[in-house]
Amino acid sequence: MGQDIREKRAREKEVVSLMIRLYCRGRHGQKKGLCPDCRSLCDYAAQRIEHCPFMETKTFCSNCRVHCYAPKQREAIRQVMRYAGPRMLFHHPVMALRHLLDSRAEKKRLADEMPPC
Repeated sequence: MGQDIREKRAREKEVVSLMIRLYCRGRHGQKKGLCPDCRSLCDYAAQRIEHCPFMETKTFCSNCRVHCYAPKQREAIRQVMRYAGPRMLFHHPVMALRHLLDSRAEKKRLADEMPPC
């Protein structure tokens, strides 16, 4: 596994972790660390990212065609993304803009690869 893939995994884990922390602080009132539910979700997301077989060809889980999260965790991470996504612009603006640009480029690349109907 190349350095590039390790960096992508680390960056994706960092983004997800920061978003879960924002969510937990805002929704659950945690000042430091994570509540047990958010800690569990963060660990689950990190494990999924670490074992993702598509890391070489995708940017973020939201752009993946295969959804490997269990339904309960998928709904939980959607709530986190919905809440924390817009707030990332204020708390981590550079990371948020990089994530947005990478996601849009990936969606365009995937659309270009899709065969016409």
